Amino acid sequence: MCRVLRHKETSFLLNVPDGGGGGGVRVEVRVGGLRRGHVPGPTTAAMEHTPKRRRPRGGNSVPWLLFFCSLWSPARPQCPDGCRCAWDTATVLCSDAGLREVPEGIPSDTVSLHLERNNIRSIPESAFVELAHLRDLYLAHNRIDSLSSGALRRLGPELRLLDLSHNQLRQASPDEFGGTRAKTRLYHNPWHCDCTLQELMETLNLEPETVNGIVCESSVRGLGEASRWEDPGVLGEHAGQPLVRLLDSGVNFCSLHRKTTDVAMLVTMFVWFFMVIVYVVYYVRQNQAEARRHLEYLKSLPSPRKTPTETDTLSTGF
Repeated sequence: MCRVLRHKETSFLLNVPDGGGGGGVRVEVRVGGLRRGHVPGPTTAAMEHTPKRRRPRGGNSVPWLLFFCSLWSPARPQCPDGCRCAWDTATVLCSDAGLREVPEGIPSDTVSLHLERNNIRSIPESAFVELAHLRDLYLAHNRIDSLSSGALRRLGPELRLLDLSHNQLRQASPDEFGGTRAKTRLYHNPWHCDCTLQELMETLNLEPETVNGIVCESSVRGLGEASRWEDPGVLGEHAGQPLVRLLDSGVNFCSLHRKTTDVAMLVTMFVWFFMVIVYVVYYVRQNQAEARRHLEYLKSLPSPRKTPTETDTLSTGF
């Protein structure tokens, strides 16, 4: 906001915000006297008018100075509905607002965005596409169970903190995070531990203080436990254990996944060869049966006999 810092009879010292998050610009405006028929207007910095007559105290120059400030100050973007904006720190506060989705109209110069303790269930791809200067993103204590493939990849390189704790995330892949190097919080989610989650843990910059809170609510099952087509929601042998401790102890979900895939390929190939052999045997037996029926049909046909006329003709020829 444009403020009058010092007021003298013929000059004003103003503090005008520059719109870039700084402290603003101080401008000294000097106001001269009035001539008959002359209406005072907004003056520029350090511009003097030589007064012919001293201006009386209590004149009407302040409204014109306020008009000057309104022309000088940049227009502010509007704060999203249900949120509070701290313009001096570029912070948008939308916590405890009962939101069901990420609000629209977030100012593009936002540095810190708070969306904690709402009812957000998913993050669409275009949620943060215009927030190139975002550094801190708080999404904790929501109901997020899915992330669009491009939602977090569109966050700028300035992102320092990404908080997704206390949500309903079960599965996530490195593609959904886009290689962000921000400090990430993923604890208190019902994770299903598998090869994809293991690859994600190796890619992200997890916050050390909260990494033990990433616990497997379920996991892929061993080769002797169940089929690979079983519902992933069924608990595995690693359920209830921190994922980082499992990886440190030598558990490799990706190796288990490859072994399961190899066994499935062998079973598939065996079934395919068995079906081919069965078809060949069936085809040969069908052909043999057809050949036997054809031979029996030929045997059942009467043999041709010679007529007397044909015998006489042959005798005459000799």
